[in-house]
Amino acid sequence: MNDVVTLAQGAGGKQTSELIERVFKAHLANPLLTEDDAAVVDVPAGRLALSTDGFIVSPAFFPGGDVGKLAVCGTVNDVACMGATPLYLTCAFQIEEGYPLAQLETIVASMAAAAREAGVSVVAGDTKVAGRGQVDGVFITTTGVGVLGRGARPRGGAARPGDAVIVTGDVGRHGCAILLSRDDFGIEADVTSDCAPLAAAIRSALDACDDIHTIRDATRGGVGTVLYEIAHQSGVGVRLDATKVPVAPEVAGVCGMLGLEPLYLACEGRLVVVCPPDAVDAVLAALRASTHAEGSCVIGSVTREDPGLVVMQTEIGTQTILPEPGNELLPRIC
Repeated sequence: MNDVVTLAQGAGGKQTSELIERVFKAHLANPLLTEDDAAVVDVPAGRLALSTDGFIVSPAFFPGGDVGKLAVCGTVNDVACMGATPLYLTCAFQIEEGYPLAQLETIVASMAAAAREAGVSVVAGDTKVAGRGQVDGVFITTTGVGVLGRGARPRGGAARPGDAVIVTGDVGRHGCAILLSRDDFGIEADVTSDCAPLAAAIRSALDACDDIHTIRDATRGGVGTVLYEIAHQSGVGVRLDATKVPVAPEVAGVCGMLGLEPLYLACEGRLVVVCPPDAVDAVLAALRASTHAEGSCVIGSVTREDPGLVVMQTEIGTQTILPEPGNELLPRIC
């Protein structure tokens, strides 16, 4: 087999079968992975959560992960944020002709590791090879299915005045890591993406409180964008305390040099959790005992005042309205 991906490997013949055997099946094999046109799986009784997403991050490899890990974590987290237990994934690869086979194998191995950690099975997939210049390296689309448990039905429109706003760790890390990986500014800083599967942390929080109102993963647009979405969907205001928003020193340093707001930089392993005030202690304890959510803390509250706005109390005690995000701050971060 060649050392790079060829158009013949996307044509559906012998070379395609060899690519699937050597790369995809070698890493993703499990009892449910099908060689037929569709996977047949068992689904527990109840309602399903279904999500699909495309991943075109640039660069495809970054500190803390790559496009394969990101494709699993992003979709698993979207399903889990609805209160569901993720079960199955499908994936579709669009690969540029000439893409190094060793890099493709690294990406698929990363997907397999992330799927094992998330407790999901990749059950079906598709491979397409595009001509040179038609795809930038490799793009991945994943679809996830999960089963909804009893109890909470978190959603963006369920936040209520008096609720606490929690984040599960320091913000802006993924967006900062991608920005530095592109080396457009010549800045050197040790920033690692927070990319991680969060289903276990979400399940722990829901076990501690079955009345969590909203759970969102803060991906494109970061925590600030998610809070604006919640404020609009629920018809409420959000009040933040700047002194309580966790930002890693290295991320704060980069943002200070470039004039960026960490709240608007993407995360790929952080949740925004909105819960009733009497459940805060239980939810925080459950999250802090979970992998990837050890840094959970309260950063603000939901209010009746200023519906549709996010207001920040600054370090010097004044208040300012966070500007609602508009244009893409940093394209192709996921």
